[in-house]
Amino acid sequence: MKIYTRTGDKGQTGLLGGERVSKDDARIEAYGTLDELNSHLGLLLDLIVREGALAGTLQIERLRNVQDQLFAIGSRLASADAATAERFQVPPTTDAAVSTLEKWMDEMDSELPTMRNFILPGGHPIISQAHICRTVCRRAERRVVQLAGDAPVEEVLVRYLNRLSDLLFVLARHLHHRLGAPERPWTPRP
Repeated sequence: MKIYTRTGDKGQTGLLGGERVSKDDARIEAYGTLDELNSHLGLLLDLIVREGALAGTLQIERLRNVQDQLFAIGSRLASADAATAERFQVPPTTDAAVSTLEKWMDEMDSELPTMRNFILPGGHPIISQAHICRTVCRRAERRVVQLAGDAPVEEVLVRYLNRLSDLLFVLARHLHHRLGAPERPWTPRP
């Protein structure tokens, strides 16, 4: 299979199901940002594995499940409608998936000291990458909300992305704890 098709040379791309839209369409921007997030998560996973920053394989497996879920969300957004997504057997995102993120967050948070200040990103390349993932996730959420203003979008997708960005923040703090890197609180300067 060739990677290049030349069908996008005039600024259009195909949705799942065949409909053609402009490459600057809000739908393309939304699932393109999810793809960017997924790529950043891949780098975060590589750094975690290389450094051994998380105990056991459970946390790594959880992040890989998040990657799978993001790909499914992107595929649903790449579908012109829910019926097309179902026809192509794109897995749904459920409230159970949102609850899973919350449970994981609660587990990590139970090991952390109470947060009393805003935390500045940094302290270790893995921690910085977790914060990059968090901020790209927030942008992806904004893009999906923007798309929802013009087209039907399942509400659970926004909830999942909102919770995922929270999880990525807690993960960054958890990585501080695991790596022994002190958190740097933000203190306003006059």
